[in-house]
Amino acid sequence: MNEQAGKDKRRRSYSSGARIAKERMAREVPMDAEALAAIEASDIVVVPGIYDHVDLVLEALEMPFTRVEATNLGAVELRPEQLLVVNCPGQLASRDALRIRDFVAAGGSLFTTDWALRHVLEPAFPGTLEYNEHPTADDVVRVEIREADNPFLRGVIDPGEDPLWWLEASSYPIRVLDPSVEVLLSSTELEGKYGEAPVAVLFRHGQGEVFHMISHYFLQRTELREGRHRTSSLEYAMSKGVAPSPEMADLTTGEVESAASSSRLFANTAARHKRRIAERLKDGGTDA
Repeated sequence: MNEQAGKDKRRRSYSSGARIAKERMAREVPMDAEALAAIEASDIVVVPGIYDHVDLVLEALEMPFTRVEATNLGAVELRPEQLLVVNCPGQLASRDALRIRDFVAAGGSLFTTDWALRHVLEPAFPGTLEYNEHPTADDVVRVEIREADNPFLRGVIDPGEDPLWWLEASSYPIRVLDPSVEVLLSSTELEGKYGEAPVAVLFRHGQGEVFHMISHYFLQRTELREGRHRTSSLEYAMSKGVAPSPEMADLTTGEVESAASSSRLFANTAARHKRRIAERLKDGGTDA
């Protein structure tokens, strides 16, 4: 497959996966769907990265956002009602990392990926998480849910599914230092190969919260290990109660499942943030 054809398949996988995620959210958690629909561009600030592209997932979800280059972040006023997304590598000025710490303490939400562990989280939140200095190879590992009833994980991985997560070459394994950090997704394979199991973690700081994932959120490829992964995505969509679309015709379950899982995870994150801020304002400024 040539590069352009591969990009087109990824675009269609995410378009299909995002539609499945949104339709399921509307059916399963209507209050989250309402919160998602109420999001405005000023609610989400995205710092683009060289290596990761969370913004492409947001575009697939048709979620508005404001793009701010890393070099311009210092000139932007971060407000506690916002969700800040910092893509890998997350190389920011040291003063901006400290501003982000204060932003979260005041009630803001932070979403980071891969190398932002070293460049943002370690300086901003020392003693919480760290890179274990054992970079991954270009690899794919199975992921498992650690907290099935966590609102971040609603509809992300259903019983009987075994989503695979791509590890970009030189991804940074997450070592948890603070026992209050919640490990939402983990991987036994990741731990066996690279020393740490966490794939996605959450921690609170002040009135806000931080969500971090290893590797890139916008997946560049999917590995099809099992027969189920190779089945038609049309069957996958119907199994989720969603009518398949023509753009899914040549896509596999593995391709669309991975995109749907990551789309739903971010949709859950954004909806939770929007609802948390609304509740906080309703309560007169105290966090819910």
